[in-house]
Amino acid sequence: MTAETEPRALPRTSDNMLLHDAGEGTSVRLTGITKDFGATRVLHGIDLDIAPGEFVSLLGPSGCGKTTLLRIIAGLESASDGAVSFGGADVSRTPTNHRDIGMVFQSYSLFPHLRVLDNVAFGLRRRRIAAKAAAKRAADALDLVGLGHLADRYPHQLSGGQQQRVALARALVTEPRVLLLDEPLSALDAKVRVQLRDEIRRIQLRLGITTIFVTHDQEEALAVSDRIAVLDAGRIEQIGAPEELYLRPESATVAAFIGLSSVVPGIAEGATVRIWDTSVPVLGEPAHGPVQVLLRPENVRLVGAADGGVPAVVQESTFLGSFRRTLVRTSDGSLVSVQHGPQERVSYDDVVHLAVSPVPAVVRPVP
Repeated sequence: MTAETEPRALPRTSDNMLLHDAGEGTSVRLTGITKDFGATRVLHGIDLDIAPGEFVSLLGPSGCGKTTLLRIIAGLESASDGAVSFGGADVSRTPTNHRDIGMVFQSYSLFPHLRVLDNVAFGLRRRRIAAKAAAKRAADALDLVGLGHLADRYPHQLSGGQQQRVALARALVTEPRVLLLDEPLSALDAKVRVQLRDEIRRIQLRLGITTIFVTHDQEEALAVSDRIAVLDAGRIEQIGAPEELYLRPESATVAAFIGLSSVVPGIAEGATVRIWDTSVPVLGEPAHGPVQVLLRPENVRLVGAADGGVPAVVQESTFLGSFRRTLVRTSDGSLVSVQHGPQERVSYDDVVHLAVSPVPAVVRPVP
């Protein structure tokens, strides 16, 4: 492993002031948050309760309002209506620098002329913390993110992942009540993104800081969150634990956005839907007549022709280590993703046969 991707053990001694003073986090409540830009409403009455020490992700496609909502929590934008509360106190009219938050942005936003240690200590100096105490706390924050040995370097001497860890240390050093993360990993390469994602979660659990994480990457949200709020067009479609959103989505929007789904035709018969001569339960409200069914790859399997499966033609097959994911086209033109064992090898243009498992599925009206 390189130094960039090597997992780091977090310091556990009480000498580290940040760990010694770790608290239980602060509750955050959003009540009826709306936001208008001119005649366009981008947030429609958002209500959200976040428990002390909870890690909540705001997940959704570009333009859904998640970053605007985070900026309202931070005080960088004013809501058109509604209230933001920290620990039961309304902070809607409180300036950003008095909300006691830490914030990490997509861009690193480090001062190029300051050493790493001085970048981290900058917020403490602005709070008139004595130089010696500020240096100690900044060093502790750098140790927490595994960069204590780079305290005397300048930002241009660091990799992207290291610069983002410095930005995280700077956000943590003031011991904020709430940590806000605005797509902090999107500018990093894949390996570093996963490593830093896991590191952020470990640090958050150790410090107990209430954390709100904005991302459009469902894998990131599923991996680190206690709960996820899925936003679409300025509204929360569903909020719940990662497992709940994946296994029991309340709408086709959530089912399509969380995880991978194929869309196939079906005939709804109330509480069940018939797909390829197999009836499966409908997840959610009963439906009737022609519908579109959202199928997870793990709920479709390859079977023999004698088993009565639906014929399909292989379009591509990808080896992913412990499993293989194969894309096939059925006679009605549907593209279906199938997850199966790596030993079941198929090639382009092979004819295979599919069956669906009797697992509840989400349906939506035919457009």
